[in-house]
Amino acid sequence: MKKVLRYLLYTLVAVVALVSLAAAFIAVRGVPTEKAQHIHLTVEPTPVRIARGEKLASLLCKSCHLDPNTGRFTGKRLEDVPQFGTIYARNITQHPEFGIGKWTDGELAYLLRTGIKPDGTHLPLMPKLKESSDEDVYSIIAFLRSEHPWVQADNTRQPKTEYSFLTKFLTNAGILMKPVPYPTQPIPEPDTTNKAAWGRYMALQLDCWVCHSKDFLKLDPDTPEKSLGYFGGGNVLQTPEGKEILSRNLTMDNETGIGKWTEDDFIKAVRFGQAPDGAPGLRDPMPKFSNLSDAEARAILAYLRSIPKIRNRVERKF
Repeated sequence: MKKVLRYLLYTLVAVVALVSLAAAFIAVRGVPTEKAQHIHLTVEPTPVRIARGEKLASLLCKSCHLDPNTGRFTGKRLEDVPQFGTIYARNITQHPEFGIGKWTDGELAYLLRTGIKPDGTHLPLMPKLKESSDEDVYSIIAFLRSEHPWVQADNTRQPKTEYSFLTKFLTNAGILMKPVPYPTQPIPEPDTTNKAAWGRYMALQLDCWVCHSKDFLKLDPDTPEKSLGYFGGGNVLQTPEGKEILSRNLTMDNETGIGKWTEDDFIKAVRFGQAPDGAPGLRDPMPKFSNLSDAEARAILAYLRSIPKIRNRVERKF
């Protein structure tokens, strides 16, 4: 019996040692780098693309990259997901050294699609435009090349992001935050005559499902619908004041979701932060998508009405 116990103890010590070594390796290695593909692409900056790109940038890029101190896309510290580390959005102005002024159109497209910079740096927390149409990606690139004040060259340099051990572990283990492969086939524009399909396109492009599912660690980036509590809310976020806030249940459950909301209720909430019936409105870190059209907001609601209801009463703390 003593011999068995001794072997068990040796095994336990070995396991602890291996786990400690693995943890040390992950902590030192950090987020793994990747090999960036070379994409041959030249985007024609037409007025239509620049206008569309400005709208998309206001919806997808502004909340993270627009620094109120500079009035430009010079980046800032992101406060709403402290569990992933001390995160800084990068400078994406046209500055040749501290921004993206020297990047090619192909390098920009590759970053937007995959989250991988030309040097192989993987940005695991950056939203990836995996299912966005080619035309939407080209429009964002055209806008970043434009004369808009947001993207004019600025030498502001943000501190280096310090990822938490959780982020390092998840990226090394390939459990979550995996690099997204660059599309091998053209991605067409969404069919706007199919409201639910158009709404899914918009909801995924805006990353609504990421915050409004149950848990960041239980997301399925390959098939978002398989994420735990898909659109059922309850994910933990943080306000700029450091208070925890839980994301709202956006499924059609009448009691705990938004099943009783009308189209006008949904439009006011998404575009202007106004909730119906005196309920608490939208609060940081949820942005107000004022640039969405009413038709786009109605399409998102049509999609939400097509997915399974989840009964999940989310406590509104303040």
